[in-house]
This record gives sequence, C-alpha cells and structure tokens, in this order.
Amino acid sequence: MSAETALLSTLFLPLVGMVLIWLTGKSPNLREAVTLTTSVILFAIVLSLLSDVLDGARPSVDLMEVMPGLSLSFEIEPLGMLFACIASGLWIVNSLYSIGYMRGNDEKKQTRFYMCFTVAISSAMGIAFAGNMFTLFVFYEVLTLSTYPLVAHKETEEAKQGARTYLGILIGTSIGLQLAAIIWTWIAAGTLDFTAGGILSGKVDPVLLPFLLALYMFGIGKAALMPFHRWLPSAMVAPTPVSALLHAVAVVKAGVFTVLKVVVYIFGIDFLAASGAANWLIWVAGFTLITASLVALSKDNLKARLAYSTVSQLAYIVLGAALANHYAILGGALHIATHALGKITLFMCAGAIYVATHKTEISDMQGLGRKMPFTFAAFCVGAFSIIGLPPLAGTWSKWYLVLGAAETGMLIVVAIYMISSLLNIAYLMPIVAKGFFRPAPELATASAGAAVAPSKSGIQEAPLLCVLPPCLTALGCFVLFFYADAVIALLRPIVE
Repeated sequence: MSAETALLSTLFLPLVGMVLIWLTGKSPNLREAVTLTTSVILFAIVLSLLSDVLDGARPSVDLMEVMPGLSLSFEIEPLGMLFACIASGLWIVNSLYSIGYMRGNDEKKQTRFYMCFTVAISSAMGIAFAGNMFTLFVFYEVLTLSTYPLVAHKETEEAKQGARTYLGILIGTSIGLQLAAIIWTWIAAGTLDFTAGGILSGKVDPVLLPFLLALYMFGIGKAALMPFHRWLPSAMVAPTPVSALLHAVAVVKAGVFTVLKVVVYIFGIDFLAASGAANWLIWVAGFTLITASLVALSKDNLKARLAYSTVSQLAYIVLGAALANHYAILGGALHIATHALGKITLFMCAGAIYVATHKTEISDMQGLGRKMPFTFAAFCVGAFSIIGLPPLAGTWSKWYLVLGAAETGMLIVVAIYMISSLLNIAYLMPIVAKGFFRPAPELATASAGAAVAPSKSGIQEAPLLCVLPPCLTALGCFVLFFYADAVIALLRPIVE
C-alpha cells in the first residue's frame, strides 16, 4: 500500500470499525474483538508510515477543494506522526481496559460507547495528519462532538450537566475564538497551510500579533489553559476509560498538539520569539501550571485530583511553546508522549480501584496497596514519571523544558517548573503512601452506626483486564526513558 493510501486508511479504518461494532452489538465478544482488531490494524498502519517520515518524506493527500486555495488536505510530518503513534497505540491498551471496566461495572449502552470511541480515534488521526489549519479545525470539532456522548454516558443528571459544561466550553472557545483566529490568518496570509517557518512573518502588524496568538491559545480549549479549563474536571463524571481517552489518548493531547502546530507552522518559532508576542503567554501558562497543582492538592476525589494534575501538565507544554526555542519545543512535544503514558496509567489504576472496591476518595484508600499491589505499584510508577524521576519517561521531557527555560535566561520559568514538580510529589505520593503504608481500618461503621466485620485479607485486585493495561503502560514509562532519543530524533526536523 502506498503512503498516501495508508494515510487515508488511518482516517477511514476506525469508521469501518464503527459500522462493524454496530452490526455486532448484540454479541459482546464479537463486538469487542472488532474493537481490538481495528485498533491493532490502525496502529500497524501508522507504524508503517514511520520509516517514511524518518527518511524525510512528507506524504500528502488533497481530499477535496472547499474553495479556491483551501482544501481538506492531509500531510504526515514528525509532530503529527508522534501524536498518531500515541493515539493509535494507546487505543489498543485502552480497548483492553475498557472491556474489563465496562463489564466489571456492568455499564449500559456499551455498543454506543465503543462506536463513539472509534469516531474519536478517527478524528484524532485527522488532527494528527491535517495538512492545514482548516482541516485540523474540522476534525477538532468532530472530536468534541464524538466525545460528548462518552462524557454523558451514565445519563445521570450529574453526567448530563458535566457533558453540557464540556460541550459548551469546547464549542464556545473553538467557534468564538479559534475560528476567528483562523479567518484572520486566512485574510492576512492568504493560506492556512502548515509551513516550516510559519506563514505570518510580515503579514500581521507586530502590535496585533499578541491578540492573534491569544485567539488561538484560548480558542484551543482542549489545551485547558485557565480560565477555560473547567470542562476537564467537569468531564470526570464519565467512565474511567473515557477519562483515559480525554487525558491521554486523544482530547487534551489534540489540544496541546494544536498549540504546537500553531506555534511551529503558523507563527514560526523564530518569528514568534523575535516578535515577543508570546511573552504574556509565558505568565498565563505559568499561572495555570502552579494554580492547577495547588487545586489538585485540595481534592480528595482521586479522579478530580488527577484532572487538575492534567490541567497543570498541559500548561508545561503551552509554556514550552510560549518560550519558542528549540529545546522548549522539543520538550513540549516529548511531554505529549511522556504525560500520555504516565497519566493513562494513573487513570486506569483509579478505575481498577473503583471496580474492585467502589472507592473514589483518597481518604478511603488507606491499606488498599497491600490488597491491590499490582494496581498501586503501577500507580506509583505512573506518578514517578509525571513527577519526572529517572529512570522514567517524564524525566526527559521535563529536562528539555527546563533547558528551554534556561536558554531564554528566564530563571523564574525554571523555578516554576521546579516548584510544580515538588507540587506533583505533594499531590501524588500521599496516594501511594496511604495505599502501602497506612493500615487499613479494622472495623468499618455502617451507616446505621453498627460495627461490621473487617474485609477479607489477601490480594483482591480488579479483573485482569483492568489490571494488565496499567501495568503495560507503567512498563512503557520505563521503556520510553531509554528510547527518548529516538523520539527526539523523529521530532528534531520541526525545529531545524
């Protein structure tokens, strides 16, 4: 198969999978086999394109012309290749996990769940391989719409309210701000094509550049830059596999990926740095980074704490983009991968804890580490990677981000990164400590006030398909530490 055919296959294969999932919906085993098979084939196709990109090729396809000079077009470049590998690879793991979680909780409307998931993955592929800002915007919107039913999956009033907040903020920012930025760019530059070095140099009054950048940065609501972040914790009403999709596989990664695409290919790194148009963004991203970490500290609900952790970690990448130098851009792009592995591990562990114990509050988890050693060990590894401790993947992305900050001479930004890492320790490690080192209560008090017998001792893990996936992604945190150079080699052309 040619590279161009393979490129289009990444968009349409998940949609074929969606139809097959619908047709096999009454047979859960067959439906889930279709999901897994589709995810594996998609990942294989994405990997088949990797060698071409490493060799410097940029396969492209113009699918249709919308108007003169503006097409629905696709092109494979290194940053998109990285995002596609993350989304398609983690879809396999998340599909395994979804089977264990959805069955373990006897969730309703599972066929709809798997169908929406495939559309979301197809949208992520379109975003990854978008050849211009128009195409990216189209698939960005489809991703929002396809994940709305997933957020509202439980169909409780709380789920519906969370989904409304999710949809309202993401659609409101993209239509009200991002689309305005895209139109402005089209008028000023006469093109929306992603171009090495950017397309805006000499096309926009330097005084207006910060305003155009603000329309993009706040319009890319999926990057969760404050004050447009509230959709992310609101969406935690969704089942945990959806949380993993939102935080690691597609949604927020689509947001920060779009931020980097705009900085690298619309503004251009050198032009943005020379103009000083991103100076304000450094402070907004730094504020988001620290504030979200402090809010995470205050949350007792595990998923809520992890949600605010994600808001903070996304700000690492936005801050790297705002610094607009080679180290910072490489660090931000690498952090997309390292955070994806670490955070999907943490969310899948949270879901495994819920399936096994129905506990959601951190204060109720003392002693669980001895009953669920594999789950809590995987959580510990994911937490260490998010913190940035060697030999785990997050070490390298944070290292490059700090180098980028140091290169600008802004020691305050270096301090922000360091303080945030200390806050990472403060809000993640107590969870591990409670699980492994705090004794489980010997007696529990029933709601009526009567004492009940202590729970059984011994290992009481969630079902295998809820435990194996986070163990695999935890292992991935180790592997990526030793192969980070390969990812940097893939990404290096975007800053040259």
